[in-house]
Amino acid sequence: MPKETMAAAKLHVDLLKKAYRLMMTAKIMADTYEEQKAICSKYVHSTSRGHEAIQLAAAFQLKPCDFASLYYRDDSMLLGIGLQPYELMLQLMAKADDPFSGGRTYYGHPALRRKGFPTIPHQSSATGMQAIPATGMAHGLRYLEGQGLLQAGERPVVLCSLGDAAVTEGEVAEAFQMAVLKGLPIIYLIQDNDWGISAKGKEMRAMNAYEYAAGFKGMERLSVNGADFLESCEGMRVAFEYARQVRRPVLVHAKVPLLGHHTSGVRREWYRGKNLQKQAVNDPIPLLHQVLLEAHVPSSDIEALEREARETVARDFEKALAAPAPDPATFDQHEFAPTPITEEKGERTPAGASKVTMVDAGLHAVDDLLRVYPEALFYGQDVGRQLGGVFREAALLAKKYGDARVFNTPIQEAYIIGSTAGMSAVGAKAIVEVQFADYIWPGLNQLVEELSKSCYLSNGQFPVQAVIRVPIGAYGGGGPYHSGSIESSLLNIRGIKVVYPSNAADMKGLMKAAFLDPNPVVMLEHKGIYWSKVPGTEEAKTVEPDEHYILPLGKACVAQQAAAQEIKRGNSMAVITYGMAVYWAKAASKKFPGSVEIIDLRTLNPLDYETVKAAVIRHSKALVLTEEPLLNSFAESLAGRLAKDCFQHLDAPIHTLGAANLPAVPLNVELERMMLPDAAKVAAALEELLNY
Repeated sequence: MPKETMAAAKLHVDLLKKAYRLMMTAKIMADTYEEQKAICSKYVHSTSRGHEAIQLAAAFQLKPCDFASLYYRDDSMLLGIGLQPYELMLQLMAKADDPFSGGRTYYGHPALRRKGFPTIPHQSSATGMQAIPATGMAHGLRYLEGQGLLQAGERPVVLCSLGDAAVTEGEVAEAFQMAVLKGLPIIYLIQDNDWGISAKGKEMRAMNAYEYAAGFKGMERLSVNGADFLESCEGMRVAFEYARQVRRPVLVHAKVPLLGHHTSGVRREWYRGKNLQKQAVNDPIPLLHQVLLEAHVPSSDIEALEREARETVARDFEKALAAPAPDPATFDQHEFAPTPITEEKGERTPAGASKVTMVDAGLHAVDDLLRVYPEALFYGQDVGRQLGGVFREAALLAKKYGDARVFNTPIQEAYIIGSTAGMSAVGAKAIVEVQFADYIWPGLNQLVEELSKSCYLSNGQFPVQAVIRVPIGAYGGGGPYHSGSIESSLLNIRGIKVVYPSNAADMKGLMKAAFLDPNPVVMLEHKGIYWSKVPGTEEAKTVEPDEHYILPLGKACVAQQAAAQEIKRGNSMAVITYGMAVYWAKAASKKFPGSVEIIDLRTLNPLDYETVKAAVIRHSKALVLTEEPLLNSFAESLAGRLAKDCFQHLDAPIHTLGAANLPAVPLNVELERMMLPDAAKVAAALEELLNY
């Protein structure tokens, strides 16, 4: 036999033996978890029983430069890339040294940033939601590659692993659409075991993932027997080679048996019946055992592999059992990654500078960021090409920086928001826009499950850097789908920052700080003060700060001071507000000269509570003013907190004023006027409080 043939044969046998050892390791781990269920079922877990062959075939194709978004039963894949049973068991038992989350998230939910391994960013419980961030990774890689920002010689790809039941999610369709539209280097591995939890495939779908993918023009497809290791290896080799060389998406549909429980909390004996015996004939382990025998591997060698797996699992289980639990004192660490922007910098009012509108200040800030940071890009509905946004907030940026950096997306709010998590993971820095606040709801799943939790649940490994611009607010008959206020909903999402500027200078400085913040930031931008065309909002147009101006998040300002003599007389009060309401407060306060101090919050989370509290104590009376419907709002929450903390200093209850508690802003301008606060309504509230 020629030396080359002998070497290839040895490599082939060595790979088979490695795969068999790892399959046995995964099986013995699953068996151990079942035998020790009193310990191991304290926290819910899934295993890869039945899926081992296709998972190892995929793992063996991954390179350290690649990225992966894994399915919650992919523990064989994790073993295949080189993780040890001990490391997985640390997560199983929620131990302190769990390398993925420090004991914060479920087994099989990896987050790995380790030299020599593919990068695995945090993701949620992976029932389809991971498809968008994974596609965002491929999108970011495609962008960085086009800009010459990847390391020379690297051709990284993304592996997105999904269960077939998850492919029915609408967000998966958004991901597939963008993958083929932009031609992205991603492999979608669909592991089809024909089960959801207790629902069979025929109950949940009219077609399998292979058939479904035919509707996405440009998606290459493969179908393999995922229980056959050799067939799986060839299928994954072809898929990775295609994505790596052609740089376009490919879907691999792998039919596999489900031999374990759906999860430890949903036991197979409750619903599987005879199905388990039928599927057991396709167990990948005896199939590979036969292949080893046919390759003339001695039975003693196979037994040695099994023995090694048993010994490793037993040793690692005892070691993991003895490992320390997390220190309870660390429970609140890593909500956010530290921001480098802690001080105001640059010139806010440079000599000789002209005044600009708020919309132009935002445009100029993005222009500066795109010019300085080649990894930055800007996208959303209608922001590219000629229009540059329905408010012209991205005017001419696409022409200046090219369609790869400033571009239109389909009507896909979930993709617009969720893709930023993938962009961030690969080193791209996305600024995106949701066209109106009322349109953000389809993207809320991604904002909550993928962006907001990533830093905390990855133990600080994967904060998501994202700027999400959202035009908001009502004026002049915008109607029910273009006028809503959503800040209270956003502020109930922990792990994101929410900014709400009221003037051009703040807009520019806060936009820069938001971009440089390593965490997800939502910029709420009131349409009514974009152009200073609404009467009373002329002061939203300010002298433009210089290009170096940065305003830290979480710093409120005194937008209007009260006179010292009125404070001394006890004839003063504070208005705590933000956005358009700043101008209602200013107009209303003209009836009470010197008596009204106005605090412009500028950032709603993090909140500059100390400045707010000090203002309330200084005046002993306060009004919290918002454009939102008042009931159960952020404004009411803040008022309640102030009432408790400032009780000894108050001369009156903390007052609140907001919109009427209606489900939408009506179209007719007179109906809109009745619903919303305005200067006259604020003046009445100020008078009542000053006279209390």
